Amino acid sequence: MIDIEALFRITYGLFIVSSGDRNRGNGFISNTVFQVTADPPQFVICCNKDNFTAGVIEKSGSFSVSVLEKETPSEIMGRFGFKSGRNTDKMEGMSIRYGETGVPIVLNSSIAFLECRVVQTFDVGTHLMFVGKLVQAELLESYKEPHSYMYYRQVKKGVAPKNAPTYIDKSKLEAVNTAGKFKKYRCGECGYIYDEEKEKVKFTELPGNWICPVCGSKKSVFTEV
Repeated sequence: MIDIEALFRITYGLFIVSSGDRNRGNGFISNTVFQVTADPPQFVICCNKDNFTAGVIEKSGSFSVSVLEKETPSEIMGRFGFKSGRNTDKMEGMSIRYGETGVPIVLNSSIAFLECRVVQTFDVGTHLMFVGKLVQAELLESYKEPHSYMYYRQVKKGVAPKNAPTYIDKSKLEAVNTAGKFKKYRCGECGYIYDEEKEKVKFTELPGNWICPVCGSKKSVFTEV
């Protein structure tokens, strides 16, 4: 037996992983970034093969990691977590620095960043795991707390994108019978579930200008589930 709730107890940070160059850059929200060696310092990132950024990293041979602050706005999470770089320029209008390898580094809501050159790539099924040797790192904000996946889920009520390693198919979760007293509504853009029982406010009673806390979509794109 696999208790899905046990998987949610594994701790993760939240980051923007970027790659490319000045002509074309892209990035995505990731919670799988971790250090694997100290000398030399090397870091691992994991990217779904279907992600546009996976091909960009393979082509450029480098990547950057922007460490997000705890109160990163939903607009940034929506842009980098629920939109595809195939049809959206995610870097447009953002504060970008270009690293020593030429990769873009997103500075918006970032408290630190890393830049790595890929030294190994592993195929782990649905995802590619890139091992990168650290080229440079910089602390941008010393007084702000880093974001975490648990805070994103429990406080921000966010969900993992379908391509994320931690994505859980909602059909695998045991449904709770609330006898019709409470309802749930799904965002048509990012899949976020508004649960009336948890929120203590009926969805129909939310103001007309209410937006999805994950991707910023309007209330009108939600449907009852």
